[in-house]
Amino acid sequence: MRMAPAVYNLRSRRSFRVIEAALRLGADRFDVRTVSFSVLGNHIHLLVEAPSRTALARAVKGLSVRIAKGLNRMMGRKGRVLGDRYHAHVLRTPTEVKRAIHYIRDNARKHAAERGDVYSPGYVDPYSSAGAPQVRLPAAQTWLLREGWKRGGP
Repeated sequence: MRMAPAVYNLRSRRSFRVIEAALRLGADRFDVRTVSFSVLGNHIHLLVEAPSRTALARAVKGLSVRIAKGLNRMMGRKGRVLGDRYHAHVLRTPTEVKRAIHYIRDNARKHAAERGDVYSPGYVDPYSSAGAPQVRLPAAQTWLLREGWKRGGP
């Protein structure tokens, strides 16, 4: 989910509080579960389980509205928050899921390396599901996300 150019940096404490509240309230709706996330400066990566494209669309729309209203309230403005519609990719194999999990988990480190920043080997991104335990996400229900991804290739 990419934000509009006028939206504040999502990796600030104020912005992240809004996003974490939206995730906490909308992580398990319409039989759709947000299993993992990573918040970057101007976009959010989500790993989501959904029974259908329709259910996914409803859940993402609800999450988008929560985020937009919260960020607009925090910034003291009105107007568009999301820069574009969300982009979805259906993961079908253990290898695809494993790569997606690692991509979401390590994305902030990749962007930091591009800027020339260096993180220690044990660094856990505080703006992701791995580093924000206060955002309690529902457990994965599908085999692929529970254990299948562990069988995925390199």
